[in-house]
Amino acid sequence: MTVHESVDRDADKNAAVSGGSASGAGLGSGSDSTGSTGLLEAKSSAKWDSVFRSVTVAAGAVIVTLIALIGIILVTQSIPSVMQDQVNFFTSSEWNTTDTENLRFGILDMLKVTVLSSIFALLLAVPVAIGIATFLVQYAPARLSRALSAVIDLLAAVPSIIYGMWGLIVLGPWMVPFAEWLNSTLGWFFLFGDGNVSIAGGGTIFTAGVVLAIMILPIITSMSRETIRQTPALHQEAALALGATKWEKIRMTCFPYAKSGMIAGSMLALGRALGETVAVLIILRAASSPSTLSLFDGGFTFASKIASGSAEFNHPLSTGAYIAAGLVLFILTFIVNLIARSVSGGKVNG
Repeated sequence: MTVHESVDRDADKNAAVSGGSASGAGLGSGSDSTGSTGLLEAKSSAKWDSVFRSVTVAAGAVIVTLIALIGIILVTQSIPSVMQDQVNFFTSSEWNTTDTENLRFGILDMLKVTVLSSIFALLLAVPVAIGIATFLVQYAPARLSRALSAVIDLLAAVPSIIYGMWGLIVLGPWMVPFAEWLNSTLGWFFLFGDGNVSIAGGGTIFTAGVVLAIMILPIITSMSRETIRQTPALHQEAALALGATKWEKIRMTCFPYAKSGMIAGSMLALGRALGETVAVLIILRAASSPSTLSLFDGGFTFASKIASGSAEFNHPLSTGAYIAAGLVLFILTFIVNLIARSVSGGKVNG
């Protein structure tokens, strides 16, 4: 080997070493740049996550604050009137707030009518709504399901006053023969016994309950339909693979999965029924005697009584009497929520 060959070989080695060093330096600088960019993006993402969290916490706090303020205002406005009440507020059905020197108002009768009409409406609406939702999701063709869903949802857009007028003029008189048959046949049971108003004309809790059931039907149907539709297909296919019939598949997979949605829809519907004003005010006939817990009673619910007495909101004490009735309705809605969550195991809406 000559001297020139040795020199050339040494030069090639030096060039390779210097090239490798330069390449390593380049890789190092590139990784540092990528790492710094990723760190900046992570910091920016964490910043926006913190902002979003703050906004959502503030939104939740606003709702809680508003509810607390409503409760505080109702309590503070009603206490002076309750202190001046000449009868027991919870056990009396007497109502006379025109004489502010001798206030006499009790909510027992309104409580009976409100709860009875709302629960009766719920008992009528829930089975029908769940049946409709099951048919739309599991049995009806897609085109028919979309059309019927739109029609049912339109029921929620009908104004309350239209329902009230229809119930008083059309439905009430039409249901009188059936109501009289129930009264004569099942009169031994207190729900179908003689009420404190005449069945003729249909101005009873029975008619109001049917109208309320139609009004709350879209709410229960909509939420039940969506939760049944979200049942995982694998669960349904597994049930069919094990030999279940279609009804057994629905009962064992769809209904348990949709339970919380059904209860949530029923809870919202009950809240609507408890607070319905105009339709109930139009349909129910005023009664001269207290409620007997019959479906053929008349009278006032909390909401309809407050609406009918708006002309008396000209004195703090008489106004406070109606606010006290509103406070009871406010508390009643919370009790409904607690019962619904306990029945569903704390999984309503979640």
